[in-house]
Amino acid sequence: MIRVVKVLIDGATNDLTFTYSVPDGVSVQPGQRVRVPLRNRKSIGTVTDVESIDPASLKYSLKPIDGTVSDDPFLTPGLIELAHWIAGFYLASVEAVFRTMLPKPSRGEAEKRKTEKHVMLAVSKGDIDFEQFSGRLAKQGDVLRELREVESISLARMTGELGFSRSSIKSLEEKGLVRLTEKIVTRDPLAEMEYVESAALKLNDEQAICLKEVLASSERVSRGEKVKPILLYGVTGSGKTEVYLQAIEKTIEEGKGAIVLVPEIALTPQTADRFKQRFAKIQDEVAILHSNLSEGERHDEWRKVLDQKARIVIGARSAIFSPITNLGLIVVDEEHENSYKQDIVPRYQARDIAVVRAHLEKCPVLLGSATPSLESWQNSEAGKYDLVTMRQRIDDRKLPLIRIIDMRQEARRQQSGPAILSLKLREAIEKRLENGEQTILFLNRRGFAKNILCPECGYVANCRHCTTTMTLHRKDDRLICHICGFSQLPPRRCPECDSRSILNAGYGTERVEEVLRKVFETARITRVDTDAMRKKNQLRDTLSAFKAKKIDILIGTQMIAKGLHFPNVTLVGILNADVGLHIPDFRAGERTFQLLTQVAGRAGRGELEGEVIVQTYTPHHPSIQFARHHDFEGFAEQELMMRRQFSHPPFVHVALITVRSVHQERAEFTLKTLHARMKHAIPDDIVLTEPLPSPLVKSHDQWRFQILLKSPQARKMARHIHEVMKSLTFPDDVIVTVDVDPYSLG
Repeated sequence: MIRVVKVLIDGATNDLTFTYSVPDGVSVQPGQRVRVPLRNRKSIGTVTDVESIDPASLKYSLKPIDGTVSDDPFLTPGLIELAHWIAGFYLASVEAVFRTMLPKPSRGEAEKRKTEKHVMLAVSKGDIDFEQFSGRLAKQGDVLRELREVESISLARMTGELGFSRSSIKSLEEKGLVRLTEKIVTRDPLAEMEYVESAALKLNDEQAICLKEVLASSERVSRGEKVKPILLYGVTGSGKTEVYLQAIEKTIEEGKGAIVLVPEIALTPQTADRFKQRFAKIQDEVAILHSNLSEGERHDEWRKVLDQKARIVIGARSAIFSPITNLGLIVVDEEHENSYKQDIVPRYQARDIAVVRAHLEKCPVLLGSATPSLESWQNSEAGKYDLVTMRQRIDDRKLPLIRIIDMRQEARRQQSGPAILSLKLREAIEKRLENGEQTILFLNRRGFAKNILCPECGYVANCRHCTTTMTLHRKDDRLICHICGFSQLPPRRCPECDSRSILNAGYGTERVEEVLRKVFETARITRVDTDAMRKKNQLRDTLSAFKAKKIDILIGTQMIAKGLHFPNVTLVGILNADVGLHIPDFRAGERTFQLLTQVAGRAGRGELEGEVIVQTYTPHHPSIQFARHHDFEGFAEQELMMRRQFSHPPFVHVALITVRSVHQERAEFTLKTLHARMKHAIPDDIVLTEPLPSPLVKSHDQWRFQILLKSPQARKMARHIHEVMKSLTFPDDVIVTVDVDPYSLG
């Protein structure tokens, strides 16, 4: 019998799997990275299967693998199985999924790990004759005395902080008294932060019931029983994080690991802080994974998990692929968030992948939110998920009072164009400044002005590469397209009619900051958006300063909208609730309701009651009115009724097929051809729309057209799409993408 492996080759557009033999004495396991010969060149791939076969059964000779990239598998058996599920459901290659699961430094010829030179004794301490190191050799003796006290010291520290010369160390190395070794250095993104252990808090009745449900689910798993995902619907400030912490504490006590997903990078430091404080004794066992880390930091945190040194992983969507071997619990915080959906191949939804991974690895999964996604809510209504609720804030704190300001009347009252601050909001901010309380102002639009326009001829500054307007950023003095990033100087005269009366239309966070600094001259004001928070750790430092009450007013986009806990914030102002509400997307109302509710939840989380002021031009819209009354269940009931009537998710699965090309006619013709093939022999329960331009018809110089498929059975729909797609060949300059269960239809 000989051992053979199936290896999935890196970089192939279509999954290429080849069989190789394993030389004697080489240990190989599924999930391990190996070097293999392929068409007279060297390639790297991932082992997907290992088996022993009778050489007599082979019809041809097998080439042996050239060697392994590392001594251990990078992917666990559970992750390999999960990768095949993702590939089938989201119509991606398994190789693309593997590539997503592995950090970049681990994908090459050799794993890239940071090392540094260390100096250590090459002989035992008792064999050193210190008397010979006097006079000119005294410094060498000092080196040996220093090394006698410790196992080893980094060469950089020896020659830097401790002041020893490189020549002294080299002389001792030549005498065989010391030796230089390479040691792997682990980069810790939170290394400079100190943590004091925090004790578990006493749970109220609702929290205790929720925790009991999670622990009971874990016990049923240990008995080999099947369990359902748990949906935790808890209002903002109800103490969901404490439930997560205590559930994970029990999981760790049982010797198992846990994954905690958070949607925003902004939430990761604060969540990590709370976990590191709770688990201060084992804080080295907490790994952080998100896109703001450097490649090296991300790899080292992932390595901690792979080496089973870290048992708790906190991070954004890709953290769901952490190689934890004995997984005991998955927590998805703010499970409704759209950032859990990846917009490049593979276009997976991390919340749904968490449910699938929990099923494959037989562990409980807890989905938490104050505004659950309608998909999860419908699953609980249908009995697929277990529902637990927390309707009271901790310590019986009141939900904030929400006031709605009709900005149509405010504009008539102020008679100065679109108003940024209503009179009530301005007075409320002044009151907080007098009382030493803090304010958060939310506007989900960055920049200074939404656009510039000419009132004489109607000219609007549009991006030459996209069918969208350009946003004015005054600090950079640039018009910037928020779709493709193209920028240009703003015109001083109208390019069409040469008029000087060109105007700024609308406003963004940059303009709000300018207005506030003029109105509240003594207030300490900071803006949080992707333009202002460009430096590493700047967001974390800003939020820390706000928590320490060094900032009075925080202006921001959705980066500050959810999950953050600041007890001294008693006022939240939503400057324009209509941003994102009136767009051609059936989820627009749901997104607006969720955002308003989440932002409102930042107020009144301490001893003082909170107030929320919502400025809107459509005060009677259901999303705004249900948010005003903190009525998620009423909103969900009405919205689900509409979704069912028009066959929208969550009652069907959707696949969005987009064709794009720099040539408009070629993109449109390709889509029509694809549509005709899709329509042929289409199963009865799949609905296919007509070919249409995308809502954003041009982006990055590419024209975009799309069709939509709907079906109650996602797998059946995916199979039909796959069969049609593999039978077609597309022009080189035409790109076709398939997004299963897309979050946006643009």
